[in-house]
Amino acid sequence: MPSPATVEAFMSTVEAGDYVGAIERFYAPDASMQENQDEPRVGRDRLIADEARMMRRFDRIAAARIGQAAITGDQVAIRWKFEFHKGGQVVGGLDEIAWQTWRGEQVAQETFFYDPRQMGG
Repeated sequence: MPSPATVEAFMSTVEAGDYVGAIERFYAPDASMQENQDEPRVGRDRLIADEARMMRRFDRIAAARIGQAAITGDQVAIRWKFEFHKGGQVVGGLDEIAWQTWRGEQVAQETFFYDPRQMGG
């Protein structure tokens, strides 16, 4: 079960725009991420590579949490609002729920729930 301080540190790292650092610091080596009902992506190294690839697509991705994280045992739910910036403009946005299962002080599994139409998908 993660401590509230660890979850807060994780969220602050994401809000600071250090997405790769958040994965490096807070995810287990065998962690998985899943977008809606897509197949999970497994392994911290892959998650870091995928995140770095996503970051290169934009000049900046701004994140803000909406409300407080819900922490119940090993389960954490966070509502996020993301803005994608390119060429000095906001080119997209995403409102999502991240549902995480923690193993101790590390994220073991994470599923993102959002409407893909928000990004034109």
